[in-house]
Amino acid sequence: MAPGPTVPKHLNFITGNKNKLAEVQAILEGVIELRNQNVDLVEIQGTIEEVTRDKCRRAAEAIQGPVLVEDTCLSFKAMNELPGPYIKWFMLSLGPLNIHKLLSGFPDKSATAICTFAYCEGPGHEPVLFQGKTDGLLVESRGPTVFGWDSCFEYEGKTYAEMDKSEKNKISHRGKALDKLKEWLKSRVDEE
Repeated sequence: MAPGPTVPKHLNFITGNKNKLAEVQAILEGVIELRNQNVDLVEIQGTIEEVTRDKCRRAAEAIQGPVLVEDTCLSFKAMNELPGPYIKWFMLSLGPLNIHKLLSGFPDKSATAICTFAYCEGPGHEPVLFQGKTDGLLVESRGPTVFGWDSCFEYEGKTYAEMDKSEKNKISHRGKALDKLKEWLKSRVDEE
């Protein structure tokens, strides 16, 4: 076994988002069984990594055990990487049909989707981070609007919403972060 923490074969994934849960379960299938817990966590302001580490520590404390958390960001080059970890609040206010208007005054429509997972073995332990990034464009909404900003993030001519799930999972920010997490978990999942 690799040095570092061991991971129980049933892990609490802290999210209230059913779409996110299904996507993560599909990618980690066969490596670990995720159990979902929806814990309302305070989110600090800070960098992507600071926000994710703090969220992970709070979640481990709240459930008094090992947890997996995720934070998703959308950063725009024209806005010096904003909104970044605050995209959730922009989406709640503007929705997927209007988010593209944030860049209407800028010629540069480039966007980076960033996903950061954090695993913590329990209260008092330091979270381990796994990050994936995908560069694309912020565009007017195309495709179903059921999953966050998927309908307005374009990668190589298609929005995430226009891709089938397996195609998206291969190239997405979340898929890339989960590939790193999956490799790390393979040698650490407790088989007992």
